[in-house]
Amino acid sequence: MGITFVTKKELFDDAGAIREEVFVKEQGFVEEIDETDGKAVHVVCYDQEYPIAVGRYFEDDQEGIYHIGRVAIRKKYRDLHIGRKIMEFMEECIRQEGGKTIHLSAQARVKEFYEKLGYQKRGESYMEEHCLHIPMEKHIK
Repeated sequence: MGITFVTKKELFDDAGAIREEVFVKEQGFVEEIDETDGKAVHVVCYDQEYPIAVGRYFEDDQEGIYHIGRVAIRKKYRDLHIGRKIMEFMEECIRQEGGKTIHLSAQARVKEFYEKLGYQKRGESYMEEHCLHIPMEKHIK
C-alpha cells in the first residue's frame, strides 16, 4: 500500500465521491455538502492513485482554533489505521499553520477512536440528522 495525501482549498471530485459513498449511501445522511466546504481545506488519502479516505479542516473565527470534520474511510480500507493516518496528517497541517486547538464533532459510535488520538469531550452531545454527535477537542503544540 502506497499512501499519499492531496490537499485542495476546494471540494474536489475524489473528496465528494468518498463523502457521498460513506455519509449518504452508507450512513443515510441527507445534507452532506454545506457552506463550510467553500472555506475548508479538503484532504484525500490515496492508495497508489485510488482515493480511500477524506477529511477537511478550517480555521475558526478565533485565532489558533481549527475544526476537523467529514472524516470518512471507504469500507474496504477500514481497520488498516487509515483514519489515524489522515487525522495525523491534518493535525500536522494545522500545526504548521499555527493552530493550537482542534475542535471536531464525533459521531458517538466512533468517540473512542478520537479519544485514542488525544481528543476529549467538550460540551453537550447533540443530534445531527439521525445521529448522536459529541463535541471534542485536542490541544496541540
